[in-house]
Amino acid sequence: MKNPIAIDRIEILQRYKPTDPHTHKGIQGHALLIGGSYGKIGAMALSSKACLKTGCGLVTVFIPQCGYEILQTANPEVMVLTDCQEKYISKIEYDFMPNAIGIGPGIGQELGTQNALHEFLINDKTPLVIDADALNILSQNATWISLLPNKTILTPHPKELERLIGKWNSNSEKFEKTIAFSKLHNLIIVMKGAPTFIIDGATIYENTTGNAALATAGTGDVLTGMITSLLAQSYEPVDAAILGVYLHGLTADIALPETGYQSFIASDVIANIGKAFLSLEE
Repeated sequence: MKNPIAIDRIEILQRYKPTDPHTHKGIQGHALLIGGSYGKIGAMALSSKACLKTGCGLVTVFIPQCGYEILQTANPEVMVLTDCQEKYISKIEYDFMPNAIGIGPGIGQELGTQNALHEFLINDKTPLVIDADALNILSQNATWISLLPNKTILTPHPKELERLIGKWNSNSEKFEKTIAFSKLHNLIIVMKGAPTFIIDGATIYENTTGNAALATAGTGDVLTGMITSLLAQSYEPVDAAILGVYLHGLTADIALPETGYQSFIASDVIANIGKAFLSLEE
C-alpha cells in the first residue's frame, strides 16, 4: 500500500471547525441514532451520550420499548422514540429530518430487525454511519450495500471487516480488498484497530492517537456516536470520520495517566471528549 496520511494534530487543525460563539442548538445539528435490543440498550446509552458530548445540538434515539426508561434516565438530554416491539427493532419510523443517522449499536440480528434495516436503507438519503450488527446484517445481504448513500461511513472491527470483504492472507491483501470495496461502493471505511486506518477510495489515513486502554466493551459504540455527531454538524463524511477517530483515541491518551490501561472503560472516553476538544483550541 502507498504511504498513509498521518492523522495528527496538524492534519486535524486543517479540518476542525471551532464552534461559532453565536450558535444555538437548532444549527448545531440533529442526529438520530438507531439501535439497541433487549440486554444491549447500554450500547445506545453510550452512543447517544457521546453524540451529545461531541457537540451535536439535538440527539434522538430510536430503540425498542424495553429501553425507554433506561435511556430517559441514563441520558436526560436525549430524546427517545420507540419501536412497536418490546425487545428488538422491527420498523424504523421517525417524524423529523435528521442531519445524520448512526445505526447499529446493540441492534442485534433478529429477522424483523433485518427487514427493518432493509426498508430503512431503501428510503434513507441522509448521511449515514453504520456499525456493529447493522454491518453484520449487510454482510449477510450483500446486495443491500448498493442502497447506501455515497460516502456512507462503515466502522468495522477486524471480524466485521472480514465478513464484509472476505478473508485475507496478508496485511497488504487486507488493504487491497478494503480499498477495492471502498471504491466499488463509494464508501468510507474506518478500519478499527491498533492503529485505526480510514480508507476513502485510494486514500488511506492512519490515526496517531489512542492506546491499548481502548480495547474494552463499548468504545466502538462511543465512536459511532462521535462520528454521527460530527456528520450532523455538517462536516464532510471523511472529515467526520478523521476527526472522530482522532478525538476518540486522544481521550484514552489524556485519561491514561489517571486510569491506567486496566480500569479505563467506554464511559471514560465520553468523560474526556471535552479535554480532547480543548487540546485543539490550545
